[in-house]
Amino acid sequence: MKFKCIVAVTGLLLICGLTTRAQEKKDSGYKFTLVKELPHTSVKDQYRTGTCWSFASTSFIESELLRIGKPEVDLSEMFLVNHCYRDKADRYVRMQGNTNFGGGGLLHDILYVMKNYGLVPESVYPGLNYGEKKHVHGEVDALLKNLVTSVVQNKNRKISTAWSIAFDKSADAYFGDIPEEFKYAGKKYTPKTFLSDFAAGINPDDYAEITSFSHHPFYQQFILEVPDNWLWEKVYNVPLNELQQIIDNSLDKGYTVAWAADVSEKGFATSQKGIAVIPESSKEDMSDAEIKKWEKLSESDKEKELYKLSKPGKEKVITQEMRQAAFDSQETTDDHAMHIIGLAKDQNGTPYYKIKNSWGPYNSYDGYFYASMPYIQYKTTAILVNKNSVPPEIRKKLGF
Repeated sequence: MKFKCIVAVTGLLLICGLTTRAQEKKDSGYKFTLVKELPHTSVKDQYRTGTCWSFASTSFIESELLRIGKPEVDLSEMFLVNHCYRDKADRYVRMQGNTNFGGGGLLHDILYVMKNYGLVPESVYPGLNYGEKKHVHGEVDALLKNLVTSVVQNKNRKISTAWSIAFDKSADAYFGDIPEEFKYAGKKYTPKTFLSDFAAGINPDDYAEITSFSHHPFYQQFILEVPDNWLWEKVYNVPLNELQQIIDNSLDKGYTVAWAADVSEKGFATSQKGIAVIPESSKEDMSDAEIKKWEKLSESDKEKELYKLSKPGKEKVITQEMRQAAFDSQETTDDHAMHIIGLAKDQNGTPYYKIKNSWGPYNSYDGYFYASMPYIQYKTTAILVNKNSVPPEIRKKLGF
């Protein structure tokens, strides 16, 4: 996916609590009460990068490790990024530049890295080898893109045998040399044995990426047509109501969900509000005086009023057709990846999902936010889940 990934400007990390407690904020018209929160690691900060896919997917696997009783571990996001950049470059050159190349990716990229290369802890591979304390990828992204573009466009009429060595060394100059062996918690590992031994019980084949779009048949797989699907990997397709069931069943059974979604909606409040909603203007909820006032407003003023989001209000009822139309028109794009770690309700009893973001503690909820059910239904591009968290009847339809 072409995760543009809006970035935070703060880097402080706060450890989350794992108790069910009220989450009320006096500075917001939305008052959330936590219903359920699953074990997860602290909020991280992708800072000035397009690597939200890596932060969301490592956070998801970290929760999976906690779920099966493993010790808490902070996994290296940049281990994934470096490996994906290398293999992305190989594909870009072989395709003569006729494919996407950049720092973005999809949630399933972590499964690819796990199968082929393993995993390493953050302490072993922080990926900060270029004089910065936080991740800043503008220079390395541009340099690597210029390198592969130069290889493709060279005037020698053939590709040399040296370009991939030059690429790998350039990537390593920024991210650091990928470790062949390392020590962690008193034991020696390779990236592959860290996955097989320390993370025993985590099998990449146990996970599936699922979406809901009607331009392909349901209960089959298709290649999700977004620019950063550089692997041309297939996702499973289910109707919208079943996508919702999968998310809800996962949380109910103790499984978190990696979530890719569009965050360009005006209802995605990136300010201190910490909410994501799809508001609906409804005269049914207005008095006669309010209706008269509303009808006098210009369209732009109506929009401003609608998106003040000063308190919970009515939201749109989302249909499969609405989802598809937004995707077809590219109003819904693959903007960002996050991690669904719990459930909450507002003061009216309306359900929301608690989302762990990767922008540091950028808001009054310490880097988390609350997404409404309509927002999830409308703006989800894909989810990554443990296959065992899918309801049995849907598992059967998908052939799991």
